[in-house]
Amino acid sequence: MKHEKYRYTEDHEWISEEGGNGVIGITDYAQKQLGDIVYVDLPAVGKKIEKGKEMGSIESVKAVADVYSPVTGEVMETNQVLQDAPETMNKDPYGEGWIAKIKLEKPEEIASLMDHAGYEKYVAEESKK
Repeated sequence: MKHEKYRYTEDHEWISEEGGNGVIGITDYAQKQLGDIVYVDLPAVGKKIEKGKEMGSIESVKAVADVYSPVTGEVMETNQVLQDAPETMNKDPYGEGWIAKIKLEKPEEIASLMDHAGYEKYVAEESKK
C-alpha cells in the first residue's frame, strides 16, 4: 500500500489528491477504534463541504462518530457500496471503503495536513493517552 499519497487529519480522516480532485476516507486506526461498522451516513452529492466541518457520520456497534472534511470542496460522488456493506470500511479503509470524491476548492489545504510519518507519530502519541 502506498501511504505516501495520503494526507491525514487529527480526526483520523485521510485524503488522496489527483488532478484537482480528492478522495476522502477514514484511517485504519479509526476503523479499529470504532469496531464493527454498521451504518454510514454519506454526504449528499453536490454538497459543499468545508475543511474541519462535519460531512457525515459512521455508526458502529460501539459508537457513532462524525466524519469531518479534511479540505474544502464539493462532493462529486459518494461510495454507494457503503449503503449495503458498511463493513467494507473495516475491511479496506484505504481502498474500497472510501467515503466521498470531491472537487477541491482550495487544493493548497492539503499541504497543511499530516503526511504518513507525521500521522504515525500522532497515533502513537494518542495511544499513550
